[in-house]
Amino acid sequence: MRISNVIHALAVAVAVMGVAAPAGAEPTHVTVRVLARDAKFIGTSMGGVRVTLRDADTGEVLAQGTTAGGTGDTARIMKQDHKRGVPLATAGAAAFSATLDLDAPRRVEVTADGPLGSPQGATRVSAVQWVVPGKGLTGGDGWLLEMPGFVVEALAPPDRVTLDGGPQTVGLKAKVTMMCGCPIEPGGLWDANRYEVRALIRRDGAPSGEVPLAYAGTTSRFAGSLTVDRPGAYEAIVYAYDAETGNTGLDRVTFTVAPR
Repeated sequence: MRISNVIHALAVAVAVMGVAAPAGAEPTHVTVRVLARDAKFIGTSMGGVRVTLRDADTGEVLAQGTTAGGTGDTARIMKQDHKRGVPLATAGAAAFSATLDLDAPRRVEVTADGPLGSPQGATRVSAVQWVVPGKGLTGGDGWLLEMPGFVVEALAPPDRVTLDGGPQTVGLKAKVTMMCGCPIEPGGLWDANRYEVRALIRRDGAPSGEVPLAYAGTTSRFAGSLTVDRPGAYEAIVYAYDAETGNTGLDRVTFTVAPR
């Protein structure tokens, strides 16, 4: 055998040993799903959620990936009575699946960060439980996490407003959806009339009032107006809040008001 072939064979053997499971390890399948609070599964349409599985005691990362798939069956999740043992997920509902090679029981922590497609609205949830080799977490909805919040996207007004001889009106607009991207509109499944959307105004770092944002006639869009009569560096902190569920989300936008 040529020396080059021997070297190649040894390299392959070393690589295989490097990824081989620990002696006596058993493949243990885990499926993780992330459900938006008061809404549906967070998946591909929102960029997914980053899922990390790690040993809760040592910090060793066991698996990492992103949820992918659809938001699920609306009627099943939002309208039907939920019975014990009946999963919310149907075929194609967003999930992340991994196979852990475990040679002993471990306390496993799962962490979900996202949605990745809307960084300003991203949050994090986590949980810990024991996982025994060969005893997977795939039945029903798998390992199910609930993620609270709204995704709020503040739509920027002009970067600079000039007080051209008197007070000026600045339009404030925002897009607000559930964490799964589900739409909000008056009388809809996610009713715009139920949510409080406001902008907290700061001028030169100090509080300078509030502006209510009302439904703007287009799905998930809200708008309001701010009258400014003093120059300065302004910030609008736009938030959405649901008193019934505690869901909260916000985004920020800045602009400058210049003297004449």
